[in-house]
Amino acid sequence: MALVKFPGASVPAPDPDYEPEEDDRTAKMSFLEHLDELRTRLIVSTVSLSVGFVICLFFAGQIQAFIMRPLYATLPPGGQFIYTQPTEAFMLQLKMAALAGLFLASPIVLWQLWRFIAPGLYAHEKRFAIPFVVFSTFFFVAGGAFSHYLAFPWAWKFFASYATDYMTFMPTISATFSIYVKMLLAFGAVFQMPTLVFFLARVGAVTARMLVRNTKYAVLIIFILGAVLSPGGDVVSQALMAGPMLGLYALSIVIAWVFGKRKSA
Repeated sequence: MALVKFPGASVPAPDPDYEPEEDDRTAKMSFLEHLDELRTRLIVSTVSLSVGFVICLFFAGQIQAFIMRPLYATLPPGGQFIYTQPTEAFMLQLKMAALAGLFLASPIVLWQLWRFIAPGLYAHEKRFAIPFVVFSTFFFVAGGAFSHYLAFPWAWKFFASYATDYMTFMPTISATFSIYVKMLLAFGAVFQMPTLVFFLARVGAVTARMLVRNTKYAVLIIFILGAVLSPGGDVVSQALMAGPMLGLYALSIVIAWVFGKRKSA
């Protein structure tokens, strides 16, 4: 359709800073293409996890000592870890190597996650690829470190404090590691809150004012999540889970205020 220029009418000059948003997402993928993309990302993630597992398997003894020795120090006098199945100790080392391999391969896995969701983003949103991988990896490792050094030892010391002269605390290694993994992964996931808020704020989906205004609802949701994500039903585990989440929510408000999308005049 041709444009008709009337006498005296002015035609706006093209904006030199305009960048097409890749035809406004015209590069849409079909359902089968999405499945093929998902398959590719899963394959790469699985390979990276397998490589991380093999690498960490060579250091399984050191990883086991890194995890179990601090917990052994919190046991009451006479307490010790036990295993009741012949293969339990061997399987424990394999599980610990797999867990360490997950942290080792987390940057690649998060990069594959970004590559999977990137086709649905605009061009200016795709520029956040490196910050997404860096921030997600940092906070995932930070959550795991918080659980390992603070949250889990505190919870473990609380559980061990109920030993008496007629009850000896001798937990099995499988039960101990199961609780340890649940808390580690839960904190790794919870610590992604600032990263999520950062990207939502950059695209204008949330603002610091919005987060402050809905603080009372956020506190309620945080305590519900603390009860759901905590490995035990005790109040201590729930408080250890909800407390850092409240701090992360406050940090997220600051992040949304600093990095939030500014309204144009």
